[in-house]
Amino acid sequence: QVQLVESGGGLAQAGESMTLSCVASGNVGQVGAMGWYRRRAPGGRRELVATVAANTQTDIAAAVKGRFFIYRDNYKNTIELSMNALKPEDTAVYYCNAKILPPGIIGDPSDYWGQGTQVTVAS
Repeated sequence: QVQLVESGGGLAQAGESMTLSCVASGNVGQVGAMGWYRRRAPGGRRELVATVAANTQTDIAAAVKGRFFIYRDNYKNTIELSMNALKPEDTAVYYCNAKILPPGIIGDPSDYWGQGTQVTVAS
């Protein structure tokens, strides 16, 4: 059973920093790209924040580029999202994502999601 376990989140003031962490646990097999997405309003679409491939190549959303940084540890199957200079518009539920191909499974990797962690930035 593969699980993505997130930690971090909570309340911050505008301008402050916060770090989110995510670990892929269980019988993960082959782990491809990992990243963070966010949903800023209930029922709204989940938008990409940052992803990092197994080769550490990153893709960062324009809205957070230069403020958010993503790091990956392939040995531990973990990622961290370092969020700096937070803005009220960064308020959202943040979801960890990973593309995983479990052992013994043939085919393309599947998307796995964490349960989500709330980040609230007060002005």
